[in-house]
Amino acid sequence: MDLRLSEEQAAVQASVRELAQSRVAPRAAEIDRTATFPRDIVELFRAHDLFGLPFPSAYGGLGGSALTLAVAIEEVARVCATSSLLLAVQALGGYPILLAGSEAQRQRYLPDLASGARLVAYALSEPDAGSDPGGMRTRAVRDGEDYVLSGTKTWITNGGVAELLVVFAVTDPTQGSRGISAFVVDGDSRGLTRNEIGDKMGIRGSSTAELVFDGCRVPAANRLGAEGSGFSTALAVLDRSRPGVAAQALGIAQGALDHAVRYAGERQQFGRAIAEFQGVQFMLADMATQVEAARALVYRAAAMIDAGAEGVTSAAAMAKLFAGDTAMRVTTDAVQVLGGYGYIREFPVERMMRDAKITQIYEGTQQIQRVVIARQLLR
Repeated sequence: MDLRLSEEQAAVQASVRELAQSRVAPRAAEIDRTATFPRDIVELFRAHDLFGLPFPSAYGGLGGSALTLAVAIEEVARVCATSSLLLAVQALGGYPILLAGSEAQRQRYLPDLASGARLVAYALSEPDAGSDPGGMRTRAVRDGEDYVLSGTKTWITNGGVAELLVVFAVTDPTQGSRGISAFVVDGDSRGLTRNEIGDKMGIRGSSTAELVFDGCRVPAANRLGAEGSGFSTALAVLDRSRPGVAAQALGIAQGALDHAVRYAGERQQFGRAIAEFQGVQFMLADMATQVEAARALVYRAAAMIDAGAEGVTSAAAMAKLFAGDTAMRVTTDAVQVLGGYGYIREFPVERMMRDAKITQIYEGTQQIQRVVIARQLLR
């Protein structure tokens, strides 16, 4: 498969890179230090139409190319993982509507998501249902023209700030995962309480929240697809969204490599730059090789989505698995290259190392990715 970027994609890459370097990078350390949701970056992305990347032009988007979105996420993540997550989660929350929603629902919700007028969150995980979403307990009980939601979702990215939520809940407890349905829930609905989860290791400026539904009424018209189709929708969404998380990991790794290479060329020891020492050269060579291998897997998975190719489930899982592990390895090595300076917040590789860890956890842990890949192999 041809993994070269088109002229249009290369132009997006260059534009987002310049925007990230000039506008996002100067804010990254402060966002991390204060653990404050970056509303100014949201406004910046709105002004430059970046939220439109995941969505087709029919709904006000910029085409909906997974590869173009991955390239944009990568460029932002090179300087600020928290800011890159704004793009990734807008896609994650919008995909259920795009994939499972009726045309009326798409027309109702997607234009606001594409413009960034409303932020969205994807509410799947629960306190006792993380890697096992089929074991969720949140209930949606039909009551006339409404469903009544009761239960708790947790670790929800954008959960504290999103104006729109896509919530998965059990409509028929006798059917296991086939009894799960998906709903679009307004963020200001009565019976919904949001509790911010703070003091995180990384992505500290991202809003991560617990959502408590206590008799929250949702119109039946807000159900996405048929009753019982929610679990298959969730899996289809993750196939499409995992390359975005992988792109975030790739960007973090590339950013850390950039800083390590620059520092190695400047840092003097024993009368010469440490980049002249073979031990450091070998570290940098390994880091660069891992980053390029991750990029190939990420771009391949995204290109397969765009082409409608078979095997996306495995390709997306491989990209997420390898890129997440690469981000952790490369950022750890970058801290090592910088030595004591890598261990303090004055230099960004310390933040990048903390941010990298989450890419091995959310949207399916690395262990779950291996399960997915093995199942696809053994089918």
